[in-house]
Amino acid sequence: MQYGSFPTYRPRRMRNGEAVRQMMRETELSVNDFIYPLFVKPGTGRRDEISSMPGIFQVSLDLLIAEIEELLALGVHYVILFGIPAAKDELGSESADDHGIVQEACRLIRQNAPEMFVITDVCLCEYTSHGHCGALDEDGYVNNDKTLSLLAAEAVSHARAGSQMVAPSDMMDGRVGAIREALDAAGFENVPIMSYSTKYASGYYGPFRDAADSAPSFGDRRAYQMDPANADEGVREAALDIAEGADMVMVKPALPYLDVLSRVKREFHFPTVAYNVSGEYAMVKAAAQNGWIDERRVVLETLLSIKRAGADMIITYHAKDVARWLAE
Repeated sequence: MQYGSFPTYRPRRMRNGEAVRQMMRETELSVNDFIYPLFVKPGTGRRDEISSMPGIFQVSLDLLIAEIEELLALGVHYVILFGIPAAKDELGSESADDHGIVQEACRLIRQNAPEMFVITDVCLCEYTSHGHCGALDEDGYVNNDKTLSLLAAEAVSHARAGSQMVAPSDMMDGRVGAIREALDAAGFENVPIMSYSTKYASGYYGPFRDAADSAPSFGDRRAYQMDPANADEGVREAALDIAEGADMVMVKPALPYLDVLSRVKREFHFPTVAYNVSGEYAMVKAAAQNGWIDERRVVLETLLSIKRAGADMIITYHAKDVARWLAE
């Protein structure tokens, strides 16, 4: 492909004024691009700010609908729910309890705000006493195959409660197929799966573990989450989940893995989500609070970069702020 050369071709002509810049704009952000994470917890009257994530709260069920109404008023129509259980045990039993915190939150939202689309995170780390994403062997190793039935039971429980999409984030091999089979057998063949297919063992998750009270009590998650050095493997992981029945795939985190996000989208032309994770959010907030950056400009640029790289949807804690800015 060849273009004219200077002085005949002057690219700056098409940057000279907002109207022509808008005409040339290749990527646009919309409020419909955003999925907002919500953290629900037991108790009443609780709206506890997460210290490492300014502006993000854990909310009790009695305050949840107010949060949903605020989002809907801003035009945000997608949420993903994470639960902080009342009790934890070795197998994360509350994850599949039909009266667990996420299940109750699902019912509340579906009954009181049916226009909100509810996605539920499917994992065990918030529910296990040890903080790992699956059942442990005696030596502390996360047993992949034993975990699959637990995740499948959790997904079915979420669907019974009204979840409109389940999102397994555990990184166990074969879990998408196990969940798809279980959902279909329970009569939920129309509930889609948004798989955290390409999820890296990342230092950017630190604030989330405060938010979800899900830090492992020993070791780390590198035996099941991906090595940050591996891009080809990330593409293979997406391929495996698509083959097992995923309806959407995800790259997480977003910014350090834009190359992987772009490759996944180009390779499969499949609905692709990126998670703009807690550490990415916290760094921007901290720099903005210190007056080091223009928060609005940096956030919009960040989200544009994620969408430009191939994301069809973005899970982001910035969704409320961006919705307000886009409406101005």
